[in-house]
Amino acid sequence: MEKVLRRLKRKLTVENLWLYIIKILLDEGRPVRAYSFRKYLRERYGIDPSTITVYMVVYRMTGEGLIEKVEIGSETLYRVTDKGVKAYMEGLKIMHEILGKLTPPSPVELKKG
Repeated sequence: MEKVLRRLKRKLTVENLWLYIIKILLDEGRPVRAYSFRKYLRERYGIDPSTITVYMVVYRMTGEGLIEKVEIGSETLYRVTDKGVKAYMEGLKIMHEILGKLTPPSPVELKKG
């Protein structure tokens, strides 16, 4: 893969893990252990960040109020907050707007040019 495409993929995945973490929490519909995020990222999205990267993102997301800790027994789990859902939806909106701007014309229009 070209260097530029690897960089793009990293920017859209590892550097924006918060979107994927919120999606995981929404899909699961229940609190999730921080350790499990890495497994889900690999299995569902083919993203393989380091463990420390995942924990750093979870820590930042907690600090920003996008997710919150939930103590269940001796386990620390995380669940998405209303603020997190709102940020997720806004993030998707931004991505859709950008994709719309970058989508090329149809193949027929490209041949005319």
